[in-house]
Amino acid sequence: MLDAIKIERTASPKARPQDNQLGFGKYFTDHMFIMDYDADKGWYDPRVVPYQPITLDPASKVFHYGQTVFEGLKAYRTKDGRILLFRPTSNFKRLNKSNDRLSIPALDEELALQALKTLIEVDQDWIPHAEGTSLYIRPFVIATEGSLGVAPSRQYKFMIILSPVGSYYAEGINPVSIHVESEYVRAVAGGVGNAKTAGNYAAGLKAQEGATALGYSQVLWLDGVHRKYIEEVGSMNVFFRIGDKVITPAINGSILEGITRDTVLQLLNHWKVDVEERRISIDELVEAHQNGSLIEAFGTGTAAVISPIGSLHWDGDKLVIGDGATGELSKKIYDALTGIQKGELEDPFGWTVQL
Repeated sequence: MLDAIKIERTASPKARPQDNQLGFGKYFTDHMFIMDYDADKGWYDPRVVPYQPITLDPASKVFHYGQTVFEGLKAYRTKDGRILLFRPTSNFKRLNKSNDRLSIPALDEELALQALKTLIEVDQDWIPHAEGTSLYIRPFVIATEGSLGVAPSRQYKFMIILSPVGSYYAEGINPVSIHVESEYVRAVAGGVGNAKTAGNYAAGLKAQEGATALGYSQVLWLDGVHRKYIEEVGSMNVFFRIGDKVITPAINGSILEGITRDTVLQLLNHWKVDVEERRISIDELVEAHQNGSLIEAFGTGTAAVISPIGSLHWDGDKLVIGDGATGELSKKIYDALTGIQKGELEDPFGWTVQL
């Protein structure tokens, strides 16, 4: 049986930023959670400690072979002072799927959730109150064995850090412009595209640099085999409203199974909106734009929640979607989802967990 979670409180609390200064991922709370793994002992010594640097052997396998996974979720402060988590069990299930793909030993999901709750209780005063803010939660696992042999590590650390955040994009709920990438690819089926691992994001940085230089917020990836089927945006899954249907790329082994994506699908089905999960090519999307049936598009993800897409840059052309403003359905989804997350709307799905 695992040890009880130990708590060591900081003797030097940090100054907290104002809610209107948060940005995304710039500030971190007073404490963090750590638990260690050794092949001969299993997971052991779960503890909450003051936020601090960690010391690793230069030969730690995370540095050389990229054996690491992470998750992202949020905690919200309701108007009446309660603290709500949104679908945390789904995040820890997905973390274990990523662990399995990266040959990292599975975590006890119940213990991981208890560790998260304990950490948030210790640092609950860091949860911001302003509209559009939340406490971003980053659980992650790194391989720490000091050995250069190409084999799974025998030692790991599981950690959780917390960051009070505002909007992921400077545009907030306003539409973003997206560059469709034609040169680089991120993942293929059979690789690690459906795992939440650092290498997936490193592989996208070059394309993101190019998109940023052109004035675009994010990259829309095409598949790595045919270079024509839409997969996902750099930090989000993607949806298109074409005619009277909503279409999103089907999970195919190279697309991350987004929890917000699944949440949106459940909402749309609950509203009896016609939804299709299938392959959709960039050519089909261009045709829909040309004939006027592409009504709106939006990305979904924990960080941004819902991010309307105002335009796509493809093959030298700028495809303005709708009138470039936030679409009706995008706004409806955003309002419903954030209303449930903040405890302001009824949660018929049982998604929220109160601390």
